Amino acid sequence: MSEEEMNGACPYCSGKHKERDEAEYKDLMNRLKRIEGQVRGVEGMLENNAYCTDILMQVSAVTSALNSFNKALLANHMKTCVAENIRKGNDDVIDEFVVTMQKLMK
Repeated sequence: MSEEEMNGACPYCSGKHKERDEAEYKDLMNRLKRIEGQVRGVEGMLENNAYCTDILMQVSAVTSALNSFNKALLANHMKTCVAENIRKGNDDVIDEFVVTMQKLMK
C-alpha cells in the first residue's frame, strides 16, 4: 500500500477536490449503488451458469448505466467546475476538459 493510500488519498486522482451539493451527491451515489447491484447480478448469473446472451444483455445494461453516470457527472462538471474556473479567468480548465474528453472518447 502506498503512502497516499494510507493517508486516504486516491493514487489515481489529480489531487483536486470538489464539494458537491447534497442533491448531486445523492443522485450520483444512487446511480453507483444501482450499478453495483447490476454487477453483482452479473456475477450471480455467471455463478449460476446463465446462458451467454443473457449475461451479455445484463453487461450491456451495466455499460449503459455507467455511460449515464458519466453523462450526469460530466454535465455537473461543466456547470460547476469548468464554468467557475472560466469565470475566474482560469482558461487552463478548458485544456484540462479537452484532454478529459479525448480520454473518454477512446
